[in-house]
Amino acid sequence: MSGMTGVGMAWRHLRTDRSVASSRLKRDTLRRVVGFAGPHKRIIAVFLALTVVDAGLLVVTPLLVKYIIDDGILGGDPALVTALALAMVGTALLSALLSVGMGWLSSRIGEGLIFDLRTRVFGHVQRQSLAFFTRTQTGALVSRLNNDVIGAQRAFTSTLSGTVSNVIAVVVVGITMIALSWQVTLLCLATFPILFGISRWVGTRLTGLTRQQMEANAELGNVMTERFNVGGAMLLKLFGRREEEDESFAGKAAQVRDLGVRITLLTRIFGAAMMTVPAIATAMVYGIGGHLALNDAVTIGTLGALATLLLRLLGPLQGLANVRIDIMTALVSFERVFEVLDLPSTVTERAGATPLPPGSSGVELDHVGFTYPRASEVSLASLEGVEREDEAEHKPVLHDVSLRVEPGQMVALVGPSGAGKSTITHLVARLYDVGSGTVRVGGRDVRDLTLQSLEDAVGYVTQDAHMFHETIRANLRYARPGASDEAMWDALEAAQVGDLVRRLPEGLGTVVGDRGYRLSGGERQRLAIARLLLKAPPIVVLDEATAHLDGESERAVQKALDAALEGRTSLVIAHRLSTVRHADRIVVLERGRVVQSGTHAELLERGGLYAQLHATQFLDDTEPATT
Repeated sequence: MSGMTGVGMAWRHLRTDRSVASSRLKRDTLRRVVGFAGPHKRIIAVFLALTVVDAGLLVVTPLLVKYIIDDGILGGDPALVTALALAMVGTALLSALLSVGMGWLSSRIGEGLIFDLRTRVFGHVQRQSLAFFTRTQTGALVSRLNNDVIGAQRAFTSTLSGTVSNVIAVVVVGITMIALSWQVTLLCLATFPILFGISRWVGTRLTGLTRQQMEANAELGNVMTERFNVGGAMLLKLFGRREEEDESFAGKAAQVRDLGVRITLLTRIFGAAMMTVPAIATAMVYGIGGHLALNDAVTIGTLGALATLLLRLLGPLQGLANVRIDIMTALVSFERVFEVLDLPSTVTERAGATPLPPGSSGVELDHVGFTYPRASEVSLASLEGVEREDEAEHKPVLHDVSLRVEPGQMVALVGPSGAGKSTITHLVARLYDVGSGTVRVGGRDVRDLTLQSLEDAVGYVTQDAHMFHETIRANLRYARPGASDEAMWDALEAAQVGDLVRRLPEGLGTVVGDRGYRLSGGERQRLAIARLLLKAPPIVVLDEATAHLDGESERAVQKALDAALEGRTSLVIAHRLSTVRHADRIVVLERGRVVQSGTHAELLERGGLYAQLHATQFLDDTEPATT
């Protein structure tokens, strides 16, 4: 191990956040960590064995130097000089081979653990309820899948191997040095507390600066992310705040710059100390050892071996001084991953759940009551990006709601904002579970059905249809993997968007952009309807599917919806009553309760909330108040 390698290792340790050393870990964390290592235990065992051998080789070359000088050169034995020189070459080749083998094994272990952890976390997160995603900060969640998973992986690669290697190196090198000359060894080691004192001083300051730099870089990244996406860029251009944005960004970038300068200065101070103290210790080896050699207390070869071994002792000693921090850092990363894996989903598939029979399409809510879960029940405070205040009990959103949608029937849900319309549709799709009562699809409690069969049976179109930053073909096939181009064109024609896609230069291969921003609102909605038609579910939920559209786009989307709803059971939410007046039945909600139910004409004749909503929307309409 060279002196510069020791500097690099020590510098890596200093950049570790020392605050984790005081972290309190759960009792079973270590047991679970070992459990994750189970599938890789054979490779880990071989890896550690090679690490032990590699650490032992540290003393071989210095000892060969001793014998080649004392017995070969000074002893006048050319054959021995040649043999020992060849042994040094062999040691170097063996060390190189061990390095390659350890690197390959380390990669196998590390990448295998990253794969295991990432797939476990990704699969678990996908199965969380919608409430989890409404509270969780996406960036924090992605960080768990990247930074913390990689931090946990280090526990079995750099941290484990480094600790084992350092312990063996210190023991073997220390014993060898004492055996060669205990006087020189003790005097040289007396200089190392100075080095550790400097390391502690630099490390304390560096930890705070590094944390500030990470936070400043994260803030800088958030600014760029918000300004560089389509929505942020459009907002900036519409309000013309370029100079203010430039000034704000420059201020944040200057903070990162200044922190970088201070960290670099500390780096240089630490590097200088790491080179100066060992140089002084080496001078002591030659100074004190030289006098001993003049008095024939040690040989010249021993002197050279001691100097070489001293440098090889530096890195392992520094590593062991920080071993607790390294181990705790890795375990804290594991615990943050386990924190996500241990979060239960509020919507789970029951044991013995059965698939929904094909073609089942009736929907029924039977005395349903519902209250949205509290934050502590569905998410983690560390993933929300804000500090939680004391949680108050949520008020019920639905009160004893009962309604029925017969197969092939269209039922519209209307009412003021916050009346509970979207909540009802979420319960039908089982994005949440009811607090009381029962939701049935095809006459069966949705909680007794497999999630996949329910998801296959219910199609959903919202007012802000999400599109992946992929091609039109990929977005459509998300509804039915393996669908042919012909089937996709049929769906596009039925959704009144076929001509538009044909006019695009790449046709189905056109990339729609981030969240589909390359398309207009109406085009995006019709593409979402085409995706729904390709899925061909027996039950369709439309949640404000025509909201925020201009008149021409609304007419095109409404025509596409007519094709999507034909022959299907449908539950439709709309603030624009003109889009639901032809529904088989209209259910009026207010404050989480059903207050009226009937056809458009019946509800207008009865008066009440629906008539008030209708009169407000059609005040200037030439149509009579009643039909």
